[in-house]
Amino acid sequence: QVQLVESGGGLVQAGDSLRLSCVGSGRTFSDYFIGWFRQAPGKEREFVSGISYYGGTTYYTNSVKGRFTSSRDNAKNTVYLQVNSLKPEDTAVYYCAARSRGTSELIQNYNYWGQGTQVTVSS
Repeated sequence: QVQLVESGGGLVQAGDSLRLSCVGSGRTFSDYFIGWFRQAPGKEREFVSGISYYGGTTYYTNSVKGRFTSSRDNAKNTVYLQVNSLKPEDTAVYYCAARSRGTSELIQNYNYWGQGTQVTVSS
């Protein structure tokens, strides 16, 4: 298994930026596709972004395109999510999760999850 720890969240004002980090341990980090998800109170967990094994391909949900950017540094076992131009609607707990090669983007295939980091954006 791989253990994941998120950090970088905080309380910010609308228009501010943050860089979230996801640090993995326990396995070869490049073996995993890393997804970012978020969950706001009263809402279901949603996919935000994903990044392929070596960082060559990224994916974003429509609501964050142009504002969020994923990157990874496998030598540091770390994936980053740069979140810019934050809006109050971005307020949520942000999670990183890992899935192995050969699996689809279904959330059930993300078998390893971090504890989450809170992002709160005030109006």
